[in-house]
Amino acid sequence: MTAVCCATRGEAGEPPQGSDLGPAELAAVRERELHDAAALLGVTRVDLLGFTDSGMSGPLDPGSLVGAPYADVVEAVREKVAAFRPDVLVTLDASDGHRDHARIRDASLEAARVVGVPRAYVYCLPRSLMRRWAERMRAERPDIEHLAAEVAMLGTPDDELTTVVDTSDVLVAREQAIAAHASQTSPFEGLPPDLRMVFLGTDLLRRVLLPWSGGPPETFLAQRADASLAGSGG
Repeated sequence: MTAVCCATRGEAGEPPQGSDLGPAELAAVRERELHDAAALLGVTRVDLLGFTDSGMSGPLDPGSLVGAPYADVVEAVREKVAAFRPDVLVTLDASDGHRDHARIRDASLEAARVVGVPRAYVYCLPRSLMRRWAERMRAERPDIEHLAAEVAMLGTPDDELTTVVDTSDVLVAREQAIAAHASQTSPFEGLPPDLRMVFLGTDLLRRVLLPWSGGPPETFLAQRADASLAGSGG
């Protein structure tokens, strides 16, 4: 069994080109897309925490993920984790510069420790790949906000990766799930096929719980994973 816990509905993002969707309408569309994508991937359960999208920058609403008290965010995640009792928890590394992603990463890892989840990981965007991505995006989509961040700091340092999982056997389902998020422009749009495959054909992670003790990268998240929970910012 697998559960997805999403902190926001992504309503601060850009609406589809040519649409006149406001934040409320966009939130509803993206919630529906989340459920559609989860169904394509065979996800057992989808939870939404109900915080609003903080956006990449600017003033913070008190009900936004970053504007809300940190303890409230941790407690909201803890409730979902305790209810599902996953063997493995995966959250974002937040190395793309989005403040909501950093908030949910910290809250998810703290909740995992409190509940006693056996293994917890951050899903990583390796720094070497993010540099290649940024170079391509500057040519193809120079207006995207992520490029305003210091590119040298985007991504997790490659030497911090602990886990390399071959996901090529689920690539078709993964592409279908990405396409289900039709109101969002995929960060992989505009990438050449070889670079897109590097991102989507292999998952690269850093193990946080159990603490990594070194050695060759592991190629699985757990020997026996009956339940897993993925947490995302929105």
